[in-house]
Amino acid sequence: MRQETKCIQAGYVPGNGEPRMIPIIQSTTFKYDTSEDMGKLFDLEAPGYFYTRLQNPTNDMVAAKIAALEGGSAAMLTSSGQAASFFSVFNLAGAGDHVISSASIYGGTYNLFNVTMRRMGIEFTFVDPDCSDEELEAAFRPNTKAVFGETIANPALTVFDIERFANAAHAHGVPLIVDNTFATPINCRPIEWGADIVTHSTTKYMDGHDTGVGGCIVDSGKFDWMAHADKFPGLTTPDESYHGITYAEKFGLEGAYITKATAQLMRDLGSIQAPMNAFFLNLGLESLAVRMQRHCENAQKVAEYLESHEKIAWVQYPGLPSNKYYELARKYMPNGTCGVISFGVKGGRAAAEEFMKHLKVGIIATHVADAHTCVLHPASSTHRQLSDEELVAAGVGPDLVRFSVGIENVDDILEDLAQALACV
Repeated sequence: MRQETKCIQAGYVPGNGEPRMIPIIQSTTFKYDTSEDMGKLFDLEAPGYFYTRLQNPTNDMVAAKIAALEGGSAAMLTSSGQAASFFSVFNLAGAGDHVISSASIYGGTYNLFNVTMRRMGIEFTFVDPDCSDEELEAAFRPNTKAVFGETIANPALTVFDIERFANAAHAHGVPLIVDNTFATPINCRPIEWGADIVTHSTTKYMDGHDTGVGGCIVDSGKFDWMAHADKFPGLTTPDESYHGITYAEKFGLEGAYITKATAQLMRDLGSIQAPMNAFFLNLGLESLAVRMQRHCENAQKVAEYLESHEKIAWVQYPGLPSNKYYELARKYMPNGTCGVISFGVKGGRAAAEEFMKHLKVGIIATHVADAHTCVLHPASSTHRQLSDEELVAAGVGPDLVRFSVGIENVDDILEDLAQALACV
């Protein structure tokens, strides 16, 4: 099936007389006839469900749809995009290990890596996504367990060279993890360019309507864990908490990573997505292909308008021919990038705040990538925990305005921008 059809059809095929839509299994618990039946589930000897903190049928059907869209072998929904980022790395790395990350990533993820996970004993090296091959090579250590980047960084809008970073990661026997939230699998499928694990904040374009917070992790099913057994003992040696199961041997390339994430991390940390939120997510997925096309068409017109406006200091949008990432974006996302634009208003922070105050169609909100046009000043909100030096390293200057173009009539958006800029 093509992507537009997968958005509708993948993940769930109703049988005769069964619900047309993915059903909401709003139950914490599942009944079994015998203790032996349930014991097989706890031993990972049989498929099924026993407690929604680990798995739920509604979630698994929606996860299967996302796996199909990304071209992966298995997927797991999480309670948020932050949980997905955390689980994706923590499933591979622990105290004493090292991870390489692009410095140009979402501020919340940067803080997760640079502060919280450092307290857990995991070291991170942040590299410029435009670094030289020599600089990238120098970042690897014997204890490096993964490389992480965002297809399109939030909100810097740098484009990650997936193939280059994948080749570097694989040369050192570690997987590449790519956050594909902004591009979505409609515009980019990182696995096709060498990524091994893909994450999403499903709260954004996938949900698309501000209804449910969530995240997802997709495994490509292609990374050979046993070929690098010494680096990944959690996958290649017996797990005594599950009767000595070795995930890579029992579940193979296609199932080891997600099974371990479910059996260990979701069991112990419980960051499950609510079945009701998964149902809302599926509704968003059904229109994802249609909405992404409109987002990109609208954003392209808005970016061109801003680039020519006398009161705008600079515009960052990979769809503009003048953008430094234009050719890279055309390589990975030939049909469009995303609906988010970053720009600066002449006059700096004060001018940006004045401009935002007068918007009427665009609303100030701590959100991005949904059907509504919304705007944010990241240095004052999502990235306010970063120092000025860290802001610059992350590509988020103090004057940066993040403008998320919705699917309204683009002329209304343009007229709103014009009247708000006239007030500056």
